[in-house]
Amino acid sequence: MTKQTKPLVEVPDRPVSFVPVKGGDVLTLGHLKLRIMEDGSNTDMRFSAAEIIIPEGTRGPPPHWHEMHDESFLVTEGVVRFHIPGKDPVDAHAGDYVVVPTRSPHTFSNIGPGTAKIFSTYSPAFYVNYFKLMSEMSEEGKPMSAEANVKAMAYYATIPVAEP
Repeated sequence: MTKQTKPLVEVPDRPVSFVPVKGGDVLTLGHLKLRIMEDGSNTDMRFSAAEIIIPEGTRGPPPHWHEMHDESFLVTEGVVRFHIPGKDPVDAHAGDYVVVPTRSPHTFSNIGPGTAKIFSTYSPAFYVNYFKLMSEMSEEGKPMSAEANVKAMAYYATIPVAEP
C-alpha cells in the first residue's frame, strides 16, 4: 500500500481555452481579414493572438511603432515582407518568426504569390481592441485610408512613421 501525500500547493481549476480552426471572431480590415484567437480574457490580459490573412499584393498599416506593446509574427503561409524604415526589408516565408519589440518601426506586405497568413501575438493584450476599432471604421473590400489608420493608432499608443 502506498502512502498518499498532500500536495504542496492546491491544483488550480482553471480552464484551457480552445479555438477550433473555424472559430474566433473574424474581422474585416479593408482587404485584410483578422481572426481573433485570444482576446486576453483567458490570460489576464497578458497577451492576445490573431491570425492575419493578407491577399496577394496587399500592404498592412502605414509604417509605425508601438509605445506600449510587443508583437510577434509567425508566417504560416506565403511570403510576408517586413518593411523596417531605413533598413533593408525582411522577406519572411512560412515557418519564419519575427519579433517586433516596443519602439521598433515596421509594417508588412504580402509580396505573393497567393494569400499569406500570419499568426501574431500582442503583449499586453489590449492591442487587439485596435483591430476591433479598425473593423468598425473600414469597408469590406476597400483599402483602409491612411488617415483612418493613423486616427485609430493614436488610441493605442501607436506612432506613425513618415515614409521616405
